[in-house]
Amino acid sequence: MLGSFPPQKKRWCMDFYYPNFINDMWRIMGIVFHSDKNYFVDISGKRFRKQAIEQFLQQYGIALYDTITVARRLRDNASDKYLETVVPTDLGLLLKRIPLCTTVVTTGQKATDTLCERFGYAPPSVGGYSTFCIDGRTLRHYRMPSSSRAYPMNIEKKAEFYKNMLEETGIITLTPSTRER
Repeated sequence: MLGSFPPQKKRWCMDFYYPNFINDMWRIMGIVFHSDKNYFVDISGKRFRKQAIEQFLQQYGIALYDTITVARRLRDNASDKYLETVVPTDLGLLLKRIPLCTTVVTTGQKATDTLCERFGYAPPSVGGYSTFCIDGRTLRHYRMPSSSRAYPMNIEKKAEFYKNMLEETGIITLTPSTRER
């Protein structure tokens, strides 16, 4: 799962991906996997539960990274609209290092554009996917709605998009009652 680039450190509530407390990525995952938007949230501490998030990602085989290695913020905010790419991530090398990866998910327009420009194909619609090839293997690229609250969609609808993608990719394969057995 690829985002663009983290916000300024002053906006972080943890030292990990999607660290801004007003970003809804971990609330979306809480809804999708636990029917609880606060599952990964320490409400009183106004931070995310990093250890629980790391365990969750390992359990489901979800990797995270950024499409930009070095960026310049043109305004003092977390918006990708004012994010200038100085050095893009070497996405070809990144994907070579994870040969079992079959699906790439981007979590916003900037990350989507960066991936599509690198591999030369048209971006998928929000919630949809395109295919692209690297070193003889074909991968799916899903374009998800941004987890930023600035993106004009409510969190429940965003969670539906993520859940559908996770079911299509086989990451979600069991119902909660079956998973407990």
